[in-house]
Amino acid sequence: MSKPTFTTALEAEAAFYRALAEGDIEALMAVWSEEEDVVCVHPGGPRIVGLAAIRDTWRQILSGGNRLQIETSQPVITASAAMAMHCVFERVGLQSREQRSALLAVTNVYVRGASGWHMVLHHASPVPDLPDFGELSPRIVH
Repeated sequence: MSKPTFTTALEAEAAFYRALAEGDIEALMAVWSEEEDVVCVHPGGPRIVGLAAIRDTWRQILSGGNRLQIETSQPVITASAAMAMHCVFERVGLQSREQRSALLAVTNVYVRGASGWHMVLHHASPVPDLPDFGELSPRIVH
């Protein structure tokens, strides 16, 4: 299977969330850059570096046919010709359950290379339980 060419960072991000919803580890990993210095931090977890280690953690998360249902909101996007940073809020749940997790603050970073746009960082952290936290978060990018 050849690796897809994502023509924009938004296209790569859509493929990332679609792969999570479908529980498709191969499609998920196709979004990641093939560089070994890629980084992933799951909520409350350690920093994971390298494709093999990242694949293993996603495989564990998606094991047993788990499919994640993720709702993103309030995107803040900063981009240049070669790099894009997408900061979003996520609510994550399993498709088999109605309950959603706490709010997560997520940063996804994409780099454009010869084969298109690919993820180099996914970092998700729990958001403190503050009233209207999203409204307190400025949308201004310096």
